[in-house]
Amino acid sequence: MVVGILAHVDAGKTTLSEALLYTTGQIRALGRVDHQDAFLDTNAMERQRGITIFSKQARIVDGGREVTLLDTPGHVDFSSEMERTLQVLDYAILVVSGTDGVQGHTRTLWRLLKHYHVPAFVFVNKMDLAGADLEGVMAELKRELSDACVDFTEFDATEKGMSELLLENIAVCGEKLLDEYMESGNIALESVAEAIAERRCFPCFFGSALKVEGVEEFWRGFCAFSKEPVYPDQFGGRVYKIGRDERGARLTYLKLTGGAIHTRDKVEHDGNTEKIDQIRLYSGEKYETVDTLVAGQVAAVTGLSFTFPGQGLGALESDNTPVLEPVLNYQMILPPEVNPAEFLKNLRQLEEEDPQLYVVWKEELREIHVQLMGQVQMEVLTNRIKERFGVVVRFGPGNIVYKETIAEPVEGIGHFEPLRHYAEVHLLLTPGERGSGISVDSACSEDVLDKNWQRLIATHVEEREHKGVLTGSGLTDVKFTILTGRAHPKHTEGGDFRQATYRAIRQGLKSTKSVLLEPYYAFTLQVPAENVGRAMTDLEQRFGKMDSPQFWTQGERDMAVITGRAPVATMQDYIREVHAYTKGLGSLLLELSGYDVCHNPLEVIEERGYDSELDFRNPTGSVFCAHGSGFVVPWDEVDRYMHMPRVFQGDMDKETLRAAGLAQKDGFFYDSEGNSFGPGDIAEKRATSWEKTVASMSEVELDAELADVYAREFGMSKSDMEEQQRRKWSKTKEKPAPHTKYDKKGNPIYPTVKRQEEVLIVDGYNIIFAWDELRELAKMNPDAARDSLKDSLCNYLGYRGGRVILVFDAYKVKGNAGKKETYQNIEVVYTGEDETADAFIERTVHDMAERYRVTVATSDGLEQQTVLSLGALRMSARELKEQMERTAREGYETYLEQRGN
Repeated sequence: MVVGILAHVDAGKTTLSEALLYTTGQIRALGRVDHQDAFLDTNAMERQRGITIFSKQARIVDGGREVTLLDTPGHVDFSSEMERTLQVLDYAILVVSGTDGVQGHTRTLWRLLKHYHVPAFVFVNKMDLAGADLEGVMAELKRELSDACVDFTEFDATEKGMSELLLENIAVCGEKLLDEYMESGNIALESVAEAIAERRCFPCFFGSALKVEGVEEFWRGFCAFSKEPVYPDQFGGRVYKIGRDERGARLTYLKLTGGAIHTRDKVEHDGNTEKIDQIRLYSGEKYETVDTLVAGQVAAVTGLSFTFPGQGLGALESDNTPVLEPVLNYQMILPPEVNPAEFLKNLRQLEEEDPQLYVVWKEELREIHVQLMGQVQMEVLTNRIKERFGVVVRFGPGNIVYKETIAEPVEGIGHFEPLRHYAEVHLLLTPGERGSGISVDSACSEDVLDKNWQRLIATHVEEREHKGVLTGSGLTDVKFTILTGRAHPKHTEGGDFRQATYRAIRQGLKSTKSVLLEPYYAFTLQVPAENVGRAMTDLEQRFGKMDSPQFWTQGERDMAVITGRAPVATMQDYIREVHAYTKGLGSLLLELSGYDVCHNPLEVIEERGYDSELDFRNPTGSVFCAHGSGFVVPWDEVDRYMHMPRVFQGDMDKETLRAAGLAQKDGFFYDSEGNSFGPGDIAEKRATSWEKTVASMSEVELDAELADVYAREFGMSKSDMEEQQRRKWSKTKEKPAPHTKYDKKGNPIYPTVKRQEEVLIVDGYNIIFAWDELRELAKMNPDAARDSLKDSLCNYLGYRGGRVILVFDAYKVKGNAGKKETYQNIEVVYTGEDETADAFIERTVHDMAERYRVTVATSDGLEQQTVLSLGALRMSARELKEQMERTAREGYETYLEQRGN
């Protein structure tokens, strides 16, 4: 049996764990948190701060019963660590302070216990202190948590008997209990235990963990009213934590929920097959190794490298979506000598160990950002990085983590068709309920699109957090439904559907109304009655929504409590004001209450300055192909080129009708000849018009059409663009800078303008597969092909001068952070996960085009068009090869001439 201890910070949770271990004979002496010698506070930071940061386990063997006790963090900043533990609990012990009563975080814990269906026992601690009121706390538990909270102090653990009052209180917790009591005048222990297991009754005990008062009675009551779970024979397990031992070995903490596992067993999960090297049963800092783990036990196993918290093994499905999410974002500032991209690997290691740590890599800024719960977690993270990696980090000012959703349903269309690639995806984006997150469904027939492709689309929807188009914040509360799609029997690869899916999402977001969301607190504000007016005014100014104040008398003072919700952004420092204007008599309890509509969206959008059209990593348009070359179609023109008709028919606006060559009147649609059309006919007419046009064109006509595309996109032809760029660069060495000085005769002095440095960016794999000799070499040895291209470019640069950047795709390598290296005299870049070479090249050209003379070597027609629009020259693979050969030949001739002289 696995039992977790949960509490609001400083309620005495770890002290109760210590008392239970001492009472059951597991430890010989009591440790204390304030003495820094508690059995379960094994971390130096925990001992220093006096709080639990990481969940720990201890084993209790008592009277033939084995219980694994999990001590969880109580501080709100480490709620996610606690939340993961809830998924493996059979029972929970909720500790409440007898002097503080039910706190804001206590309510959060209660809500999570309900969410995960965990039965709970309540232990009210610190009853030895002045101000602890048993009846008052009991009434608060019933009011704040549940009417089914029952005072079990009258249970006789020795005789296992219950008083008449206790029986009456238990009987009202359910019809079955009431019927049994009315019929027999008694309730069997098994019936009570069943009601507790079904969360229809919550036993409450009182005592002092520090003085070990009431602890033994609580433990005997727990043993009497808890049931040993029955587990299936089929193998199943739940991973709840990832850690590392003192030697750096990776530990997967899991609970076995069915069957058994042994050392050297192979475990299959998420496409991986790994072997268990060791099974450890921890108790505090020490552990014993066993050969077999049976259902119901918790252990740390070694040998599993690809597990993650929340993962289901065997018969269990994964659940890695926490109820609690960080709402504050901070930039991590590294020392100048530390490479952010390389250091990201270390943070990924911490991220898998720490569920509440969210690490975000801002590729466009080359910055690391972390999303945290609060200040305490930030300080702990700083210490962990220093201890583990020897690096001292700082953090920039925090800002709110916003999210985005949509207000209206829309069909998003994504098409990806550069040369020898093909995929089209149609997704229906529907607004979801607040807190529903992202979900995926399919309404597409397998006759239209094979099931495997549909699964791939669903995977690409769920595999990453998609950006909204207002501020670039994460998308949430949207249901995606696969409407239709198309693959090519020869040219379609998995990556094509990734691109088409991403573009369909972005096109849908651009085509509908988006809504900016911000995190909210649920607040409970207690103030003296005379301060109610000030409090309500403050809350209104902070855009809070509140219920009517409730008044009561505390001692000789009239008090009021105000409850409601308010944006996190407006409530950050309000506690200080409360203490000031109430002279220390007021209190403010805050707990996260999900996301809701932002109170100042225009201000936030302007401050963020996000432009979805300049986000090259998340394009909104689609890629189509004609005459052997790909070209980009903006999101609002995709309807003119798409290959499949729309499925979802919302309201048709005038622009859509005009694009289809139609008009609307009397509820019907008509073309110029008076023929009527239904919505489906419109979609088909619009979708197939481009295909029919291209099919009927001659080669000359198609060239003219492509020239029109360039004119429409850039205002000139491709050759015009190249020529204009050459003229612009050639003039940089001739054009004088504005004069600011004069010589003695009064003539202006023109300073010399330095000619722009030449930069050649090479799409590595595109060149390799375009050159026959490298393509054949790559079939036998890809590394040799890459090295051969590197050497050729080094020789070329030696003759030509300037700068060469060679880019290789590595976006399909899972967990890859990307790498840059210097090979002799050239720069070599391996892109990171989910970043193609094209995306890196486009971003680099955008950053360098104003300062350098940039040429991009690639035979990808789409990429050539893109870099031209960004201000670079393009060079095909054939042209690069010819130029390199010519340069080498000229260099050799120069060498012979010099030798002859």
